[in-house]
Amino acid sequence: MAKRVYQTWKGSNKFFLGGRLIFGPDAWSLLVTLLLIIVPVTIFCVFVAWHLRHAFSPYNAGYAVLVAAIVFTIYVLVILFLTSARDPGIVPRNLHPPEEEFRYDTSASVEVGGRQTPSLQFPRTKEVMVNGIPVKVKYCDTCMLYRPPRCSHCSICDNCVERFDHHCPWVGQCIGLRNYRYFFCFVSSSTLLCIYVFSMSAFYIKVLMDDHQGTVWKAMKESPASVILMAYCFISLWFVGGLTGFHLYLIGTNQTTYENFRYRADNRVGVYDLGCLNNFLEVFCTKVKPSRNNFRAFVQEETQRPPFPTTRGTEVEDLGDARRAKIEDDLEIGGDLLKISQRHNIEDIDSDIRSRGSDVPHHNSSEADSVLGSDCGPHTVQSNTRHSSWGRSEGWEIAPEILGMN
Repeated sequence: MAKRVYQTWKGSNKFFLGGRLIFGPDAWSLLVTLLLIIVPVTIFCVFVAWHLRHAFSPYNAGYAVLVAAIVFTIYVLVILFLTSARDPGIVPRNLHPPEEEFRYDTSASVEVGGRQTPSLQFPRTKEVMVNGIPVKVKYCDTCMLYRPPRCSHCSICDNCVERFDHHCPWVGQCIGLRNYRYFFCFVSSSTLLCIYVFSMSAFYIKVLMDDHQGTVWKAMKESPASVILMAYCFISLWFVGGLTGFHLYLIGTNQTTYENFRYRADNRVGVYDLGCLNNFLEVFCTKVKPSRNNFRAFVQEETQRPPFPTTRGTEVEDLGDARRAKIEDDLEIGGDLLKISQRHNIEDIDSDIRSRGSDVPHHNSSEADSVLGSDCGPHTVQSNTRHSSWGRSEGWEIAPEILGMN
């Protein structure tokens, strides 16, 4: 039975639902992220939002606090799923190296048959034009292709990813061309969710202080869950809030995390910078490109390709042809001698020789005629047999063994 692409995938990804969902090899870390979101929100809904449902009378507007927390959490989880369960922009691997890029490196030659022959090499980089500026792209030995601009090979997923930003362990997936928008929305919405929970927890402390005419400490003792949530959200804001601000800067300058860390000290010209407004429009208002991989397609059988010609193979082939030609010549001579030995008189031998006169040099045929002309009787002719082909012989004489058979 034919296999599908996801079943023979050479990367480190994990597939679910028959190849419809693709995750990174560290997809288990996604469970940790889910717990860090769902558990605090559940505590907030039970111990804070539920007690605030009557705080805004007379229309019981406090229910909006509970509903908003649930809806906001569902939105964050959906964005997280879209970030981690889709193709981030994987470039399909080549089955063979690109033939048009072959070249022979004379400096790295290999000795074959006593001769120095150049070895087959690939240029490690080549230049492509981006916005009128030459940009070098590298050759990937794993994927056997020249990476597109802004593409890099992820060592964790073992794939080349277009517009590679980084591999995020919190979502268990590479962040690239097709999911960077969702990743930023996940980080920024997580920041807003932390601010919301922190604010509502602080507001509940204020409500307790007003109801019981007490101090802050008495209110905090009455609702320790609010204190824990405020501390948790404050710590989380340093992480997701700082990450949101950093990616806002990257989007505004049209950089990726990989480019920012790798080329920060090079002071390179912003090849991809289109201006702050256009950079934001490129990330959020352009259509997401379709995946270049159909993971549910059936794997097609690879056609056998002829081997590339090499000096060593040609030399061996030439030697083999020479051996075969020599063997064929020997067999032809042996067959001719056998036929001649079966003749019953010298006249047949003479006619056979003369029928081959076009293949034998003139002086050779005259020697044969002199031998046959002087001895036409049924007596023995003494000579030496020369084992050579007709076209290469210096003379042709009849061996005693042959005439003895006659």
